[in-house]
Amino acid sequence: MSDDPLAGSRDREVPVPELVEGRVSDDPVDADRVHADPALIDAATLPGVPDGFQRLWTPHRMAYIKAGPDPLRETCPFCEAPNKSDEDGLIVARGRTAYALLNLFPYNSGHLLICPYRHIATYDQATEEEVAEIGALTQQAMRVLRTVSRCDGFNIGMNQGSVAGAGVDEHLHQHVVPRWASDANFFPIIARTKALPQLLGDVRRAVAEAWTV
Repeated sequence: MSDDPLAGSRDREVPVPELVEGRVSDDPVDADRVHADPALIDAATLPGVPDGFQRLWTPHRMAYIKAGPDPLRETCPFCEAPNKSDEDGLIVARGRTAYALLNLFPYNSGHLLICPYRHIATYDQATEEEVAEIGALTQQAMRVLRTVSRCDGFNIGMNQGSVAGAGVDEHLHQHVVPRWASDANFFPIIARTKALPQLLGDVRRAVAEAWTV
């Protein structure tokens, strides 16, 4: 017996059903339409070798790839965001001394950052008013994410300085990362990739609409 799982089938022509306007058809008239219109050709008839992998298409990440390994460093992104519209700045809520926005490079869908408007690097430099509002925005972020995404838990914290893992170490920001019981997989380990089921714009809109003060 051959160890090749494709043995015996390489020289055998496998019939492919005709796909017409999203449905399979055996009608010869429909078949003629398929062959006449390339847009209706079943993908199974296109070139390629089938394998056991699923494809995760993430064309929106091309913007991050083109930005290079150290994007948005000519100006502080957390100082620039409040000067933009909420949509362009990914902002979900604005307070008096601090605001909440989506992380441009999220670990999970709904990954929020709570930032003071002032350009300070570490938590001990924040005023009592800033500390209080950062805390209040963090609590509200948890409530909103729990309502909008039905998450099971959170990772919350601050990385103080580049040595501690801060991506933007010159501007203080608190991470609020929603977690689900089933959100762990091998992507981050073997491919340094996170699978994100929602686009940033859709997440920002949902969180902003649910945010009340």
